[in-house]
Amino acid sequence: MELLLLYLTGSLLHQLTCSAPVQDSSTQIHLQTATTGKFWHISDLHLDPTYHITTDPSKVCFSSKGFPVKNPGLFGDFLCDSPYQLILSAFSHMKHVEQQPEFIIWTGDSPPHVPPEELSTDAVISVTSNMTHTIRQFFPQLPVYPALGNHDYWPQDQLPAKTNAVYEAVAKLWAPWLSSEALATLREGGFYSQLIKPGLRVVSLNTNFYYTPNKATENLTDPGGQFKWLQDTLELSKQSLEKVYVIAHVPIGYLPYAKDTTAMREHHNEKLVDIFRSYSSIIQGQFYGHTHRDSIMVLLDQQGKPVNSIFVTPAVTPIKSPGEPFSNNPGVRMYLFDTQDYGLQDLWQYYLNLTEANKKEQPNWSLEYTMTEAFAIKDIQPQSLHELALKFEAPQSKDFQKYFTHFMVSYSDTITCEGVCKMVQVCSVHYLDRDSYSQCMKKRRAGRLN
Repeated sequence: MELLLLYLTGSLLHQLTCSAPVQDSSTQIHLQTATTGKFWHISDLHLDPTYHITTDPSKVCFSSKGFPVKNPGLFGDFLCDSPYQLILSAFSHMKHVEQQPEFIIWTGDSPPHVPPEELSTDAVISVTSNMTHTIRQFFPQLPVYPALGNHDYWPQDQLPAKTNAVYEAVAKLWAPWLSSEALATLREGGFYSQLIKPGLRVVSLNTNFYYTPNKATENLTDPGGQFKWLQDTLELSKQSLEKVYVIAHVPIGYLPYAKDTTAMREHHNEKLVDIFRSYSSIIQGQFYGHTHRDSIMVLLDQQGKPVNSIFVTPAVTPIKSPGEPFSNNPGVRMYLFDTQDYGLQDLWQYYLNLTEANKKEQPNWSLEYTMTEAFAIKDIQPQSLHELALKFEAPQSKDFQKYFTHFMVSYSDTITCEGVCKMVQVCSVHYLDRDSYSQCMKKRRAGRLN
C-alpha cells in the first residue's frame, strides 16, 4: 500500500506536469450543426501507477498479480491496467479530435485491479483525485458528470448505503461540476441528479448497491432509498417535461459473456427494469461501463415494443485475466444528439491499437467505427437498434460478427462467436428481465437441438 501511494504522490504528478505533449495522428474534426450536440463517454480508466517497463516480467505492474508480463510497452499491456501515459494519450486525443463537446459522462472505476492489501481508503481517494484533476487539466471549461464504480471504494465492491469518507471526498472533488442539491445526495448515497441543459437531466445512479459481491447491501430491499429517490426524480422530470440521460457503472440486464447471469442481483435488476419501463417516454438513453467491452441493449416494454436504447462503453484499461481468450483495446466514445429533444443520433467509437502503439511508441488513436455507417441504420434510437438486433439472430450474420469484433474493440478480427457464445450475446441485447431472457435462451437452445 505504501508503494502504491508513493507512486501516486510522486511519479504521476511529475508525468502530468513534465511529460511531452502526446502526439495525436487523428485530424478528423466532426462538424457540429445547430441541431446536433456531442458529448464524450469515458469509463474504467483503472490507473495502475506502478506500471513500468522492467527486466523482471513479474514486477511490471501490481495489477498483473505476479503473472509475467513478457513484452510490456510504453502504453501498457493486456495483462495490466492503464499506465498513466495511456490515459494521457486518451484525453489528448479527445481534446484535439473534437473542439466543441457539450459535456463528458464518466462512469467510474479509477483504481487498479490489485489485491485489497495494496489499497486503502486513502489510496482509492488519491487515485480518484488524480484522475479528477487530470480531466480538469485537459478540459478546464467542460462540465463532467461522473458515476461511482465498484472499484471506487475500499474494500472494492462494498459501497455502503450511507455516507462515508469516499462519498464525502468525491463530493469535494466534483463540486466544480455539480450543483449543491446534487452534492447533497452524492455525499449521502453516492448518487445524484442534475439539470444540465434546459429540459435535459442527468440521473447518476449508484448501481454498485445492487452488485452481487456487495455484502454491505445484500440484505437491503432498497439500499440508500435509491429506488424511491429514482422514481420520485423521474416522476418530477415527467411532470416538468424534461428528458433524462441515466448514467451508472454496473449495467442493468444480462451479461453478454456469461450465461444466465445479471451484472447485478437479479431481483434488483427486475426492479430497475420495471422503473425504466414505466418512465421510458422521458429516458432518452442509458449509459454504463463496468464490463470493459462494447455492447448495446434494447429495453422492450411488456408488449415487445422497443422503448429505450442502452449503451455499455468499452474501457480505457486493456487488462484481461491470463486465461481469457481476448481482451479489449482501449476505447473512448462520443455521442451525437438532437439538441431539440435530446434523442441520440449516432455514436463514434475511438480506439487505440495497443500492439501497434507500443511497437511504434506512438499513440495513434483513430475512429474504430461510426454506428450508423457500420450497420446502415438511420440513428441509434430504440427502433433502429431493435431492427439491428433482429439481424444479429440470423445464421452467419455478418452484422453480428462485426458487432462482436467491436465488442472486443478490434482486439482481433479472427475470433468468432458461435453456438452458446452467440446465444448469450443475442439474448442479452433484447431481453433484460428474467422471464423474457429465460424464454429467449430456451427458444435458442431448442433451435440448436432441432
